[in-house]
Parts: sequence; C-alpha cells; structure tokens
Amino acid sequence: MILIAIGANLPAPGQAGVRQSCEAAAAAAVSALPELGFVALSSWYRTAAIPASNQPDYCNGMIRLEGNAAPEALLSVLQGIEARFGRQRGAPNAARTLDLDIIDINGILRTEPDPVLPHPRAHLRAFVLRPLLDVAANWRHPALGLGIATLLADLPPQPIEPWHD
Repeated sequence: MILIAIGANLPAPGQAGVRQSCEAAAAAAVSALPELGFVALSSWYRTAAIPASNQPDYCNGMIRLEGNAAPEALLSVLQGIEARFGRQRGAPNAARTLDLDIIDINGILRTEPDPVLPHPRAHLRAFVLRPLLDVAANWRHPALGLGIATLLADLPPQPIEPWHD
C-alpha cells in the first residue's frame, strides 16, 4: 500500500481554486503514475496551517495506490508533479500550490536518505490521519504499530472539517 498525502492552500495556475488544484493533481497526475494502481481517494478536508499563521486554510486529502516504487524515484516524480502545479520551494511552511508527501510505501522503514518512511510527522497531524482513515482504515503505523483511531485519539486538538466549495 502506497499512501500519498495531498495538500494545498493556494490555487495552482489555471485552476479555479484550491480544491480544484488538489483534485486535478490527485486525479490526473498521481493516480496515473506508471506501474502503480489507483485504489482510493479520500474526501477533502479543510485545516488551518501548521504552525499557525495568517495563511489561507489548506485543502487536504489522501490517495492510496498499490504496487512497488523505489522511494527516491517516487519522491522525484511527486516533486515533478508539484513543480508542474506551480510549487516553488522557499521558506519552510510557506503557502503552496501543491504539496505531495509520501506517508508510507508498503510498510518500509527508513531513516535516510530522503524520503524518510513512514513520513516522520504523519502520526502527529490530523490533516494526514483523517483522510488516511478514508482510504486505509486498517492501516497501522509501521514504526509505532498503532492504528489510525489510536493515533487520532492521542492528538492534541487540531480542527479539521470537510471541505465544502
């Protein structure tokens, strides 16, 4: 199981809005990756920026794929998709047109090189765990051995709500 978190808080060039950017990225780009099979796409969720700032709210979701992928190669492809959607890397935690994060690749554990797997902050973020629940309710954190319900229950309050356009 390959899990990719999708997020944005700025519309990509040519897109009507943030959710449309995420849907276009998820549906047209990530799910079409060669040699990987599309399984599911979560609902979309609205969250505030972390750490707190005056940025627009984020639209977040999760896509589940099946297959095998070399972590470095998948990261490179995802960064290419981000660039096509106008992502510019600058200051950490800056607003962005698209953010694609590898959360898990078939339970691989690795601390280096990039990408670290599972994603090192996935278990700390409702905006990752709630959409993950939609596409892989039985997923267990490969390093911690904990299920999504337990991880969500252990989080401090992090407002998250369905995204309605």
